[in-house]
Amino acid sequence: MYSNEEYLVQLLQEAGLLAPEDLEFAQEVGDGNSAVLALVKDERLSEEDLARTLATNAGMDFYNLAAEVPDQGALDAMDKASAGRYKVVPAKLADGVLTVAVWDPFDIETLDALPHVFTGYQCEFVLSQRSTIFGMIKDFYGVDPDAAPGDAIDIDMGAIESADDAPIIKLVGEILQEAFSMSASDIHIEPMEDRMRIRLRMDGALHVVAEHPLRLHGPIMARLKIMTGSMSIDEKRVPQDGRIQAKLGKKEIDLRVSTVPTNHGESVVMRILDKSSLLLGLAELGFFSDDEEMFNELIALPDGIILVTGPTGSGKTTTLYACLNTINRPDRKIITVEDPVEYMLPGINQVPVKASIGMTFAAALRSMLRQSPNIVMVGEIRDEETAAIAINASLTGHLVFSTLHTNDAPSSVARLSDMGIKPFLIASATRAMIAQRLVKKVCPECGGSTEMSERELRLLNVDLSKFSDVNLRRGAGCKLCRQTGYKGRLGILETFRMSEEMKNLVTQELSTPALRRRARELGMRTLREDGIRKMVAGVTTAEEVIRVTGMDED
Repeated sequence: MYSNEEYLVQLLQEAGLLAPEDLEFAQEVGDGNSAVLALVKDERLSEEDLARTLATNAGMDFYNLAAEVPDQGALDAMDKASAGRYKVVPAKLADGVLTVAVWDPFDIETLDALPHVFTGYQCEFVLSQRSTIFGMIKDFYGVDPDAAPGDAIDIDMGAIESADDAPIIKLVGEILQEAFSMSASDIHIEPMEDRMRIRLRMDGALHVVAEHPLRLHGPIMARLKIMTGSMSIDEKRVPQDGRIQAKLGKKEIDLRVSTVPTNHGESVVMRILDKSSLLLGLAELGFFSDDEEMFNELIALPDGIILVTGPTGSGKTTTLYACLNTINRPDRKIITVEDPVEYMLPGINQVPVKASIGMTFAAALRSMLRQSPNIVMVGEIRDEETAAIAINASLTGHLVFSTLHTNDAPSSVARLSDMGIKPFLIASATRAMIAQRLVKKVCPECGGSTEMSERELRLLNVDLSKFSDVNLRRGAGCKLCRQTGYKGRLGILETFRMSEEMKNLVTQELSTPALRRRARELGMRTLREDGIRKMVAGVTTAEEVIRVTGMDED
């Protein structure tokens, strides 16, 4: 559809290209549809006459794309994603001037954005027939312009490396490729006073991987915003959020893009969401067999609420996704409410939170329960209303998964109580509260036998003689782990099961320290104890266990 249909119909009428009956036809089909395209399809209007009229009115030259094949150099100046979004064709490249064929001169947003797309060229816009432009986009870029936006962008490094006319496209592709190949969880592009810094977060720690001249920051930001298909290139004063779907070889990944204005320009963070991780089970997350057995017992329950707790970045959402992936079957209806929806889970109904239109966690949860689900996942319990609905859902035959921000598992009782949930409801509804942290794994390539220092023995207060098989290991540093000695992460857990005795103690409003002491007496393994267990097995190190659990755990 053209941007200003009413004005265009008036232009065509003044040019004598439409008969009275054509105007009546346009009025009949124009309600929410493209009257102009309908006139062309019905052969009441020549598409070439339409393009020439638009060109004259816009002060552009008419360019007959059908008669001249575009230069390959011109075609190489635009990538597949931009072709699908902007629906234009670079027709000719000569002396640094790129001639770009457009079909809608009223689309000001596209015309303003194209100089950012074709960085390094002076752009000259010409008018051509819409059908010819769309046909060439299909032929040369393999994109259907009529298809809905949102298809994955192919990051083909072979093609990028040969695209000498598109250095920014090449650079952005290399950044994404390197981040993915290094198993980074997110990419940070940060403008500084005299340079632009690129850092990757790997195994929870940030590493500087490149620095570039500050002049490249603007074109890179424009390229990334174009790839999202939803972020404004011109708006640099307020934060923006978007999403990029990309293919790296045969891998499909999502990148959640977030920008924020800083003193020296927009800082961007891209969270890498690898869709292949959706196939992970609990064992692949690094849980030992008894952890996996415990989770399998919990997720097989018909009702109740299971909470995973911990700070941001402790792997709570990944654990919940693994649980849902394990129990996702055609005979079960699963609905989630998330802010935002990070991974698209096949066969599961996922509801995004949109607080700006009143779609809060509580509002979404109320609506979800009317959909008769068997299993519900609430991304996070943040307030009393959400907590109350989740608790009530678990008491009425639903299995509910959610997360809380607490330091340990027993503290979840106090957190829910502070939100206004009655202790007897907490005791009745809750099946388990699981605190989780992520520790780095010893690199499999350079890991070797080691011994604990006196300081580590003192801080952990551990007697290694109590363990029948001790296999302490530490990484020396190699190319695979970037000289860190670690590669990958796994979870350590603290599981507070709501046994009958614990229900009585919760109902009696016992303090958190008292609950914790009694739970340990009944066999609850703390985060530190689980970390020590995995340290003794040679999976992680004493240094990591101390870092993650603190130095003064009871």
